[in-house]
Order: sequence, then C-alpha cells, then structure tokens
Amino acid sequence: MNSTNEFLNSGLADKLTLTEVLPQMVLMPLIAFVSGLLMVLMYRKVAARLQRRIGPPFFQPVYDIVKLYGKETQISHGLIHDIGIVMAVGGYIAAVIFLPIPGMNGIADKGGIITLSYVLMVPSLGLALGVGQCANPNGSIGISRALTAMLAYDIPFIIVVFGVATHYQSTSLVGMIEYQQTHQWGIFEMPLLAAAGLFTLQGMMGKHPFEIYVAPAEIATGPMVEMSGKYMGGLFVMQSFQFYIASVLYASLFLGGGSNWFEFLIKIFFVVEIPIFIAFLFPRYRAEDMVRIMWKWPVMVALLGIAFVL
Repeated sequence: MNSTNEFLNSGLADKLTLTEVLPQMVLMPLIAFVSGLLMVLMYRKVAARLQRRIGPPFFQPVYDIVKLYGKETQISHGLIHDIGIVMAVGGYIAAVIFLPIPGMNGIADKGGIITLSYVLMVPSLGLALGVGQCANPNGSIGISRALTAMLAYDIPFIIVVFGVATHYQSTSLVGMIEYQQTHQWGIFEMPLLAAAGLFTLQGMMGKHPFEIYVAPAEIATGPMVEMSGKYMGGLFVMQSFQFYIASVLYASLFLGGGSNWFEFLIKIFFVVEIPIFIAFLFPRYRAEDMVRIMWKWPVMVALLGIAFVL
C-alpha cells in the first residue's frame, strides 16, 4: 500500500497549459460521441440477433439523430424545459473531460473520481427538471422512477469508488491508470470491488433489466412522453455518452485504461458488451425490485471488497 501511495504522489502527470487543454476539451467529447454511437449500434445489433432479427444498418444511429433534429418541435414547455435537457446532455459532456484516454487527460488531474461522481448526478437531475416542467403525470411517474434508479445504483457506486480510492490512497484517475499499467490491473488486485462495479454498471447504463423509468412496453414511456424532435434527439445523444462514460470509467478503475487506442477501444467495447448480453437474460424489474437488488448484492460484495482492501 505504501508503494502504491508513493507512486501516485510522485508526479502523476505533466501540468498542461490552457492552449493544450482546450483542444482536448473539444476532441474528447467528439470521440465519446462517435464511440457512444457505435456502442448504441452494437446494443441494437446484439438485441436483434438474440431476437432472430437482422438489426439496423451501420449508420442507423446517425440517421436517427439527423431525423430527430430535423423535425420541427410543435410544443414548447418553457425555458426550464430547455435548460433541463441542456443539463442532461451537458452533464455527460462535462463528465467526459474528467475521464483520461490515450494521449489525452483533459482536466482529469484537476478533479479526480470524487468530482466525476458529482458531475454524473447532473444528467438525472436535469432530466427531472426538464420533464417536471411539462406537468404531465406520466412524465412525473417516469422521473420518480429515474431518481429512484439513480438512488439505487449510486449507493453501491459510491462504495466501489471509496474502496478503489482507499486501495490506491488517491482519487486521481490519471494516477490509478498509470499505476495499473506499470503494476497490475485493479480487477486482479480488487476482484470483489470489480464484480460489484460491473453489477453497478448495469444499473448506470439504464438498460434492461433496469430500464423501468423508460418502460418501453408501456404506452406512456416515462420521461420521454413529452419529448419530441430536438428534445428526443438530445436524449438519444445523452444515451450515447452514457454508454461511453460507464465503460471508460470501469476500464479506468479496473482494467488499466488504455496504453494505446487499439487496446483502449477493445476494453471499453468489451465492458459494454457484458451488460448488453446480460440485459436480455432477465425480465424488466420494478423500481422497488431494482432498489432491493442493488442495495443487496453489489453493496454486500463491495463492502467485502473494502474489507479485503483494508
């Protein structure tokens, strides 16, 4: 543990000037957006194959975004509605620049995992703010489910983050990645925390079987009931960032990030593929079932992982 602490405090990354950071703050969200679209495509392709369908064409996610943003929105629910959608998408864009990727650290060395954890709460709160302005009871039901889901997976997520930070004696993602690349991946040093983190990842992605707040089989689809056109397009973009952030965060904590782009992309797509396959093995859970499951198994495993770390 002392050697880990000494390594992380021995100069994690070179300090970047403003002119070096700004291009990264533009490129990192762009990379996240493209990667996220490919992950959405993979999700839909896997779902189609498991259901014995062909699935969408390669550029279907791009077609969907162009179509949605090209539609004229007939109804506006006011400024708060617009701000809520901006918060939902902007929160994930802000989170991207806190996640180190090969050759670019953004401002990850300024914030660390604690700041990132707070930033990741902004999208759900923004979605609640925007949909709440619509005053649609179906939307309110969906938002209450979404906030319940956030509460369900945030508890094990924070426990996992605490355990990882305790193990490395640091909250710097840059330092954690550098240590894993020169020593051993976190999944081997903290297998219980890695297992709990993978379980939590399923809830963070908001996909089957934990997609109760969307409830696509119901007539009124939760928060999306008052969303159309550019608003629905914003939620589609938000989903792309959500896939990317969840996979990169897990790869950074437990798989050593990526020393090059090929290794990095293999890891993050592999991380996403695991919950995608699991998603279609179980029926959709109710909100109270999600809380019960999330607060039972991943919390228990994460606490055991912290006990071994300590």
